[in-house]
Amino acid sequence: MDKEDNTIESKLSANGKTLLEKRYLLRDAKGKIAEEPNELFRRVAKAIAGVDSTYGYSVDKTEDDFYQVMADLEFLPNSPTLMNAGTELGQLSACFVLPVEDSLKSIFKSLQDMSLIHQSGGGTGFSFSDLRPEGDPVRSTEGVASGPLSFMTIFDKATDVIKQGGRRRGANMGVLRVDHPDIFKFIGAKKKEDMLRNFNLSVGVTDEFMEAVSQDRDYALVNPRTGKVKKRLKARDMFDRIVTCACQTGDPGLLFLDEINRKHPMSAIGTIESTNPCGEVPLLPYESCNLGSINLALMVKEGAIDWQKLKETVDTGVHFLDNVIDANKYPLPEIEQRTKQNRKIGLGVMGFAAMLARLGIAYDCEEGIATAEEVMKFIREEAVQKSVELGEQRGSFPNFHRSTLAKDYPAMRNATVNTVAPTGSLSIIANTTSGIEPMFALTYQRNVMGTRLTEIDPVFEEMARKHGFYSKHLMEEIAETGSLQNILNIPKETRRVFATALEIKPQWHVRMQAAFQKHVDNAVAKTVNLPHEATEEDFREIYMLAYRLKCKGIAAYRYGSKAEQVLEIGGTGEKRDDSTATVKACAKNGCE
Repeated sequence: MDKEDNTIESKLSANGKTLLEKRYLLRDAKGKIAEEPNELFRRVAKAIAGVDSTYGYSVDKTEDDFYQVMADLEFLPNSPTLMNAGTELGQLSACFVLPVEDSLKSIFKSLQDMSLIHQSGGGTGFSFSDLRPEGDPVRSTEGVASGPLSFMTIFDKATDVIKQGGRRRGANMGVLRVDHPDIFKFIGAKKKEDMLRNFNLSVGVTDEFMEAVSQDRDYALVNPRTGKVKKRLKARDMFDRIVTCACQTGDPGLLFLDEINRKHPMSAIGTIESTNPCGEVPLLPYESCNLGSINLALMVKEGAIDWQKLKETVDTGVHFLDNVIDANKYPLPEIEQRTKQNRKIGLGVMGFAAMLARLGIAYDCEEGIATAEEVMKFIREEAVQKSVELGEQRGSFPNFHRSTLAKDYPAMRNATVNTVAPTGSLSIIANTTSGIEPMFALTYQRNVMGTRLTEIDPVFEEMARKHGFYSKHLMEEIAETGSLQNILNIPKETRRVFATALEIKPQWHVRMQAAFQKHVDNAVAKTVNLPHEATEEDFREIYMLAYRLKCKGIAAYRYGSKAEQVLEIGGTGEKRDDSTATVKACAKNGCE
């Protein structure tokens, strides 16, 4: 093992090594692992840096920069880039949105396109809102339509069959507008555990609908084929139905379509109707999401945020992700064309809760919210500045002059620069907390593709050793519940800082999401965690608060509402859900 490999091995946790071996390291024809972690990062760095030769950059320096930021676990690109860069497959994007128009030809073209994307390691999002409702006439056959749910079932079964080569299960987002006549069936689709298992569901809601809910007014269900009103309903009745099903099953979430399109810099090009499977990237049809995440836990030095290091990591991350767009081997020509026209990237974060813990700040307090805004504002401003610089050097994205960005900037390489992804698998590799989620538990078990990984929060262990209260007995005691709150010999301030996901009140989850969203071009993957005894009224308040705070979407999960769960508290055998349903989708279905 050479010095380079030794350095990386010392930084990886046991679980990080296990996951890399199981899903990321290349294998030979006999299935034997054929590369070490340092070789993985070198392979990726070399493939992505090679793009710089086109623009007159020093490829060797760029390769070294890209390698080092990954090897130090300070930045990691989305899983398909780690898996496929420098290989014959070469498909580097995390997810895609595909159109579904109201014809069998379009529906089954999208099904075929989805299959190719899943085979290459990507996830897919769809709006089924253009499909005529169940029972609507079909003139060509003199029959009647079967409706969106019937076709979603076909997409779901096809996803099961493909399973992305065994390394990643296919993930889908299914969206239906709240004014579609089949919205009743869509909302309740997950009441059967075996229905649409490969889909996350979101209702596309409008400002008009949400205001009708607030004012207790009616709203119209509209046939998308004819544009005619089919019937009128009380908006609160429909909202209550959404809340009931979300409380019972974890689906559906909400997408705030008007807020998404108000903030979309490419509104002149088209209207966004769907997102990627975890909701962090609203996309036009045939766009792809090319993502990477900065490990904020490593952006702390001597109890303070290391702004210079964060700036350098942002610059490297934007450069890396812009290169991905050129290095990518796209699964469809339509995707390549649309992606290169707008060159959207999504630089995100992971390890935010770990950063707060290292700063001695609780997640659920005003200082925590203020830190979120300060950090993400800094990241976005630096990312925009780097994108302007790249635009001046390499040329702006082709649709720049049709975008809202043209009035504020002289050039811009990327139509969007940042996002917040769930980072389910990436956070295991980086040994940190997922996305912007609070700590799930301080000791727990994570189920990933059939492998059970026991995890101990590294920041808590580090702090416990530093302050002299670490012991094997303490770790065993914490393993029973995953929590510190009833262990009174641990300092009160430590218990406060290490409050876990289900111990944090729901409004703090929503406020944290909204704080990040203020400074995010795309959207924020975040789920509000609720204890098992949470009520429908809790869901109702969460969804309304998310709308008022201008989130682009919202999802909530009540512990125990699904039989199959990703994380388990060690010791008790009691099952608990991951800190988000979106992380569940990523850990199981491979959408990051």
